[in-house]
Amino acid sequence: MPHVSNSSSDSFPKRLYSVAELLLGALLLAVIGALLAPLTASAANWWVASGFYALISLLVLAFWPHGPLGWANRVTLGRSVLISLVAGALVGEAFIQAIWLWLGVAVIALLLDGVDGWIARRTRSHSPFGARFDMELDALLITLLCIGLIVEESLGLWVLLIGSMRYLFVAASLPFPWLNEPLNESFRRKAVCVWQVVALLLALTPLTSSFLAGLLALSALMSLVYSFGVDVWWLYRKADHCKTPH
Repeated sequence: MPHVSNSSSDSFPKRLYSVAELLLGALLLAVIGALLAPLTASAANWWVASGFYALISLLVLAFWPHGPLGWANRVTLGRSVLISLVAGALVGEAFIQAIWLWLGVAVIALLLDGVDGWIARRTRSHSPFGARFDMELDALLITLLCIGLIVEESLGLWVLLIGSMRYLFVAASLPFPWLNEPLNESFRRKAVCVWQVVALLLALTPLTSSFLAGLLALSALMSLVYSFGVDVWWLYRKADHCKTPH
């Protein structure tokens, strides 16, 4: 991680670098949104997409004091632009009228999930911020796809459990601080995350029946419950072991 100065005079110019890059991201949002007009058919679609991007930008400024974002985080910021458009298209069910285009944007956002990690490893610029930025966007994309599935396929609100599991885990860490302990690297965790998005994307296609869409969503939920269960049990055993006197 780069050195962070405590001096406000040093920090302010760094913030300007970040602001400039975030403004370029806003310009990218405007350009892509204009090119993908069916997803931004109304002012409400634009307002919601812009609101999501503005919120993400404020959080980046709050937690990234190091100036230039770096190429890995820039790719992740590009993902945030696409995910903001996915969110905006939910308003007024605009996404249903352009379902393949909407799914295509979500797929590109998913594929870029691997690109930013690859760049971070190649440039040795991996950081806790970058990992968290990436993870929170994954959770947001999954939640948005869950909302789309409920609207399009009229599945029950239980589908939201897929998208809210991450937030429930964070909420549970407040009374149980041991849930905040770092987890080891896990291929199983990454595979489950990818399957969630793939299953939801497949469920959302017009070629998928409502019954099959429900089965795909259920498989995503069950795999997620299993994955979280393994992690919670591992963290519990680790915390319990640390409390055991030697």
